[in-house]
Amino acid sequence: MATSLEFNRNQIKADEFKGKKVIDREGIEYGKVKHVHINSDTLEVVGITVHEGIHKDYFLSRDYVDRFTEESVLLSSAPIRTDVTVVDIDGKKVGKVKRLHMNKNTNELESIEVTEGLTGSRIFHTSEIWGVGEKIILRLTKDEYKKP
Repeated sequence: MATSLEFNRNQIKADEFKGKKVIDREGIEYGKVKHVHINSDTLEVVGITVHEGIHKDYFLSRDYVDRFTEESVLLSSAPIRTDVTVVDIDGKKVGKVKRLHMNKNTNELESIEVTEGLTGSRIFHTSEIWGVGEKIILRLTKDEYKKP
């Protein structure tokens, strides 16, 4: 005899989220859910893999996820990711994010490496970031960053 399954309204199957939009509070879309990651010991969601385009998958920890809805995954804050344009506080382009530097013990973002021109790059600590959205906005002007 088969047992019927009854689900609480707060229970959602993880496989239903594959392909759903990932958006932030401002309505910016960051891609679609590729995987939902679950801790095998606690059975809690630990994060999602977001597919943004060809060869552009990235992991977002549970800290970024506000909630799962029937239509999408809503983010509590915009994620910092590679290939995003970085501008100064006046909106002047500084470069693009080349690499994210994470703390090995806590897995928290410590700094970003930003391309400057064709061959150079510069590292900015997270304390130097004013805002994150479609672009990453730094706290100072481009000229103030050039001063020693």
